[in-house]
Amino acid sequence: MASSEKRRLIVNADDFGLSSSVNAAVIRAHREGILTSASLMVNEPGFDEAVKLARENPRLGVGLHLTLLYGHAALPPRKIPGLVNAARAFSYSPVRTGMKYFFRRRLREPLRAEIHAQFEKFRATGLPLDHVNGHLHFHLHPVIFKILMEDADKLDITHLRLTRDCFSRSRQMSRGKFFTRLAHAAIFEFLSRRVRKFLGQKKIRHAQITFGLLQDSRVDEEYILKLLPELPVGDSELYSHPSLDKFKHEFDALVSPRVRARVEQLGIELIRYQDL
Repeated sequence: MASSEKRRLIVNADDFGLSSSVNAAVIRAHREGILTSASLMVNEPGFDEAVKLARENPRLGVGLHLTLLYGHAALPPRKIPGLVNAARAFSYSPVRTGMKYFFRRRLREPLRAEIHAQFEKFRATGLPLDHVNGHLHFHLHPVIFKILMEDADKLDITHLRLTRDCFSRSRQMSRGKFFTRLAHAAIFEFLSRRVRKFLGQKKIRHAQITFGLLQDSRVDEEYILKLLPELPVGDSELYSHPSLDKFKHEFDALVSPRVRARVEQLGIELIRYQDL
């Protein structure tokens, strides 16, 4: 963690590799805006293109966006029974999937096998592993997190997202979906407190707070301009989902001249996970 009074910010894009639209937005936001890192989905249609673009932009920190729902598996169904359908697709129900992973002990070794396969696919790209997180933050699911910690040395995990946001600070910056946002804040505060000590024991580095969790894909220019002056001292992360179609407002925010000027004016240092 940063030891000075500086305010340092990782600006991350999730879902790198999902599509060409996402890939183009990520690279442009990195080249033209404030984006410093991206989390790669290794089993989605834009994967090969994302890897090529990442190699062309070595200052972009690229991590693994571990996908165990709302996406596809690296392994065929016969090797991970109970996890995916015939098309290698995971469930699209976060609650049902979370409960299934927690209560069905027979799924734990298939989960371990799939996790290792996704890490291996990332390793085969030759890209340095900047960080690890999970699609819909499932890397903090108790069963999945336990596997990650048990195998952290084998998987070479050195930096991981500690998903937690400040509800009171978030309320000052945006409105709406009060109870949904409160529930998300409470759940991830509980999970983050539980896992923090294990990260410390493994010497796995992380930012102290993750902004964007309570925005529900509304990390727009207005929100970022309100957030920047409120950043706490130390290391924070802002994550987003930029694309040139569905979430173009998030891309626009990351390349906004007003946002870039405010970052410079406030003396905020933009970093990657590997810089922690």
